[in-house]
Amino acid sequence: MKLLERLFEAFLWRTRWMVLFAVIFSLFAALGLFIVASVEIFEPIRHLFENRFHISAHEHELIVGTIVGAIDLYLIATVLIIFSLGLYELFISKIDEAESDENSSKILAIHSLDDLKEKLAKVVLMVLIVTFFKYAIHIRYKTPVETLYLAAGVLMLALALYFSHKKH
Repeated sequence: MKLLERLFEAFLWRTRWMVLFAVIFSLFAALGLFIVASVEIFEPIRHLFENRFHISAHEHELIVGTIVGAIDLYLIATVLIIFSLGLYELFISKIDEAESDENSSKILAIHSLDDLKEKLAKVVLMVLIVTFFKYAIHIRYKTPVETLYLAAGVLMLALALYFSHKKH
């Protein structure tokens, strides 16, 4: 019975390597999002240079919206990278290069599942803020009530940021 238990536990412990699928494909997704976001930013910049920086107000609004949308994609790609690194460190092994580099950022230091959730939640909150901003710049505020809704939305985002940075 002890042999069967040891064999099963060895098998169970080795199943953690399945996490590599999530790590690798999250990194591929992040790379894809970085490429898509960069192309999204490249197009309006190219348009600006082609028109020698003479653009209409409507084009200006489109360019700002496109760039804010690309920032949103960059942030989502960052979430995927943090997720990949966190899963790898939690289930497979510490990343030796990150440990030995004194210039490395502590933002990627993940020691528990709660650390990973906390870091992901903060980046997801930033994605929500950028997405809110992206939609807010395209809305036409025709009545004072609509402007009040915008202010309420900004207040809620500010409260979410405040509570996300407040320590227990």
